[in-house]
Amino acid sequence: MAADLDVLNLLIIAGGTLAVPILVFVASFLFWPSALIKVYYWYWRRTLGLQVRYADCSGYRFCYSFRGKPGMRPSILMLHGFSAHKDTWLTVVKYLPKHLHIVCVDMPGHEGTSRTNTEDYSIQGQVRKIHQFVEIIRLNRKPFHLVGTSMGGNVAGVYAAWYPAEICSMTLICPDGIRHPCETKFDNHLQDLEHSNYTLNIPLIPTTPEEMEDMFRLCSHVRFKIPQQILQGLVDFREPHNPFYLEVFMEIIGEKSRYALQEHLHLITAPLQVIWGKQDQVVDVSGATVIAEVLPGCRVDLLENCGHSVVMERPCRTAKLILDFIITQQNARGGTKKSS
Repeated sequence: MAADLDVLNLLIIAGGTLAVPILVFVASFLFWPSALIKVYYWYWRRTLGLQVRYADCSGYRFCYSFRGKPGMRPSILMLHGFSAHKDTWLTVVKYLPKHLHIVCVDMPGHEGTSRTNTEDYSIQGQVRKIHQFVEIIRLNRKPFHLVGTSMGGNVAGVYAAWYPAEICSMTLICPDGIRHPCETKFDNHLQDLEHSNYTLNIPLIPTTPEEMEDMFRLCSHVRFKIPQQILQGLVDFREPHNPFYLEVFMEIIGEKSRYALQEHLHLITAPLQVIWGKQDQVVDVSGATVIAEVLPGCRVDLLENCGHSVVMERPCRTAKLILDFIITQQNARGGTKKSS
């Protein structure tokens, strides 16, 4: 009988132990969904072996995550898009070999990187800051592979034009900064915004769960079913930063930045790969043709049934395409050296 009581007590204790994290999870989901999202990113960084570090320069701080060490393959620097953060790349990093040296940085003013009132958030201003980051962590000790998506693609292209000796190859994913001949749903939104003198809501700066869902529909061809609580958590996560996002948005659609990539295409000398979702409603896929006309040697990979959020919709395919391109370019450089 005593043994039975001991077993019963053990089961009660075990049940109570399990109940605590379950209750915490449920409470977080219902009442603090934004906290749950932070825990989610922390968990996946830890699972994938990414470490978060800070790099300081004259009072300015960059936040970045990394995995691996410089080796035979080039290091990879990944630049996210507007209003995103370094964890945007987790879905792609998951499918890249663990021995590769990968660096994902929070773009200027985003997430853990410093945000100042005097900062230049134009594309050119961001390029200067990213170059400062590269120098601080000494990533440019030898040429590296640069990846950028959307706004980050615009920054990456101008970076490659300004600092060609630092880039061995690069991948642009649905890059902004191109005069694409075909209009998109987002272009129509922009025209409406301009006519309203920017008094209408901006689709990329949601303030409610409904607007957040609309943003996902705009950016993704694949329809993700996201619970209302998670949508609310994402809004709570982003809303304190919306005034900053508005500032950056106005900079990157301004005359100085809007077509910065196209204006610098002719200066890019590094081997270039372009990945684009055929159903992109933000930056039309016809931009890939524009790039190929200026740089006919570039490799273009168009993805079926995929929108603007390529890294979220096709992470495995994206990782494979990037890796194949890096290996192909490295083998080509090796072949050139042998023949010479």
